[in-house]
Amino acid sequence: MLEVDELDSYIKAGKIASDVRNRAVKLIKNGTAIIDLVEFVEGEILKSGAGISFPCNVSINEITAHYTSPLGDENKIVTGDLVKLDLGAEVNGYISDTAITVMAPGDNLEELYDEETLELNQNIIDASADALEAAISTVRAGVEIGQIGKAVEDAIHAHKLNPITNLTGHSLQHWNLHAGISIPNYDNGSNVKLEEGQVVAIEPFATKGIGIVEDIPGSYIFSFMKNKPFRMKHDEKVLKYIKENHQYLPFSSRWLTKNFNENRLNASIRNLSRAMAIYPYHPLKEKTNSWVSQKEHTIIVEEDGCTVTTL
Repeated sequence: MLEVDELDSYIKAGKIASDVRNRAVKLIKNGTAIIDLVEFVEGEILKSGAGISFPCNVSINEITAHYTSPLGDENKIVTGDLVKLDLGAEVNGYISDTAITVMAPGDNLEELYDEETLELNQNIIDASADALEAAISTVRAGVEIGQIGKAVEDAIHAHKLNPITNLTGHSLQHWNLHAGISIPNYDNGSNVKLEEGQVVAIEPFATKGIGIVEDIPGSYIFSFMKNKPFRMKHDEKVLKYIKENHQYLPFSSRWLTKNFNENRLNASIRNLSRAMAIYPYHPLKEKTNSWVSQKEHTIIVEEDGCTVTTL
C-alpha cells in the first residue's frame, strides 16, 4: 500500500506529465524541429517544479522508441509522420510516464498520401489506443500480467495489426523508472500477479510489421551504472557529474553540454559507455521498417481496479 505522501506525489507527477503532453501535442505539425518539441516538453516539466523522469522521446514512423534530440539536431517533423511523444515527470522521486501518437497534420496531407495509406496509419494509432484501454480495464490487484498482455494483443489483432512483442511496459518505484516487473504486449503466459499499491506504466505498440524492434546506431539517452576508475581526468570528471546529478534516472548527453565542451564530452561519453560505467540506450526501429504507434499511461493498482495518473 502507498502512503498518503507517496500517493500524492504520484498523482501530482501524473497531472504534470498529462498537462505538458496535451500542450506539446499542439506543436506536432509540419516543419516543427524535433529538438524544439523535446526542449519545450523538458522545459515545461521543469517550470512546473517537477523533475524530468527521462529525456523526452520523439520517435517517428518506424523509429519506435528511445530517440531524443542530440545537441544541434536538424531533424524536423513532416506532414503525415506518425510521431510518438513519450515523456514523464518526477515529484519527490515518484515518477509518471505517458505517451501518445499523432499523425502530423499539414495542408497537403491528402496530396502526399493516398486514402488507403491514411486509413492504415490512423488504424495503427487507434490500435495502440484501444489496446491501452483494454489493458487498463483488466488491471486490479491479483490480475496476472499475462492477462494484461492478452488484452493488449487481442485489441491490436482486432485491427489486423501486431503488437511489438520485445517491448514492454514496466513497474515504477521511488527513483526507479524500470522497477523489475515487465508488462507484456502479448500473452506471454506469465502468472505474476499485480498487487494493490503497485504502480505500472502500460504502453502498447502497434504495427503492420512483424512486431519486433532492433537497435539502430547512435545513443542519446544514458543511465548511470557504477563508478569506475579512468585514466583520463575528463572522463572521471564527467562520470562524477553524472553520478551527482543523474544517478537514478536516465539523462541526455545534450543536458551535459551546459557544463562540458561538446567534443570532449562526446569522447568521454563513448569511453564511459564502453566501460559500462553508463548504459547507452540505442534508438529502436521496427525490424521490417513498418510504422509504429504507441500509447501509454501510468496506473496505480487498486483492490478492484486502478487509478490512471496521466489521463
